[in-house]
Amino acid sequence: MTAVSARSAAAAIQVPEELSARVPAEQRRPGLDRDAVRLLVSRGTEVSHHDFVDLPRLLRAGDLLVVNTSPTLAAAVNGRIGHARVVVHFSTRGDDGRWAVELRDPDGRGTTRACAGGPAGTVVELSGGARLVYEEPLSPGSGRLWWARVSGKAVPALLRRHGRPIRYSYTERDQPLSAYQTVFALPSADGAGSAEMPSAARPFTARLVVELVSRGVQFAPVTLHTGVASAEVHEPPYPERFTVSETSARLINTVRQADGRVIAVGTTAVRAVESATGPDGVVRAASGWTDLVVTPERGVRVVDGLLTGLHEPEASHLLMLEAIAGRRAISRGYGEALHHRYLWHEFGDTHLLLPEMSHHGEHLGGSGG
Repeated sequence: MTAVSARSAAAAIQVPEELSARVPAEQRRPGLDRDAVRLLVSRGTEVSHHDFVDLPRLLRAGDLLVVNTSPTLAAAVNGRIGHARVVVHFSTRGDDGRWAVELRDPDGRGTTRACAGGPAGTVVELSGGARLVYEEPLSPGSGRLWWARVSGKAVPALLRRHGRPIRYSYTERDQPLSAYQTVFALPSADGAGSAEMPSAARPFTARLVVELVSRGVQFAPVTLHTGVASAEVHEPPYPERFTVSETSARLINTVRQADGRVIAVGTTAVRAVESATGPDGVVRAASGWTDLVVTPERGVRVVDGLLTGLHEPEASHLLMLEAIAGRRAISRGYGEALHHRYLWHEFGDTHLLLPEMSHHGEHLGGSGG
């Protein structure tokens, strides 16, 4: 069994449908903001329950939050193959101008039924008069994601004019793109971005960021443009574009040298910063494509903690969580989340994984099995 195909400790749990967050927090009751979600905190197998607005009091001066600045794209576009209606999910922009795309079957509840991609030469007529032509699978043996070329309109303009955010059937309705942008999102000069929101950062508000900074918590921006997840088979992530700047690399190294805690906001931030970290544990400026998949066998070199959402039991991301916090911690945390009826998915509640504390107040390693 490979590390990627190994099952997470949380794989056996069953998440009831009613625990899916169907709308953003600010739409659940008048007067709420997007930070009105709950926060489960795991320190090893010790679990406590909080509100997300408690985060500044759970962190401490000298902690560093690594945040993903990738903007979310309106990546779903209607199209036709002959007379058949389809939805194209634009996943990843290639260096040669092509895009990795996924074909979905509209069903009135989001675009939740996957279609087989290809064959090469398949033409999809898109909204706005653009035309997409399938060229080759993203990777050998992959039928889900294909490289395709678009003619008739530049893709960023096509998405701005005719696209909408990707959504799945557990959500209640389409939302404006603003509902899928985090407070850290920065527009990309080349129109690149994330097909699906880097959702761990969604509950942050400008007010909360200011409070964190006032308490001595620092921020290190990185960028990783995430592609479409597989809602059906929970594949490990494909190669994605990332950037870790010289400034952020230096800041992360400085915090580590001062025995501060490096806490990633989201699995995308983990993938970016760990991709820029050498075997010596030093982060260096890096930019390009990463195919890194973080597992318990690989472990983490820099990240001490993680703020993330609640992932489906079969999601490959759970192996990353186990690499950071350990198998028993994730199993215990997910059991508690179910028992206390936390909400799952991108509009749901959050989970903060912090290093385990010894009886003397010292940090213990968290990447064991």
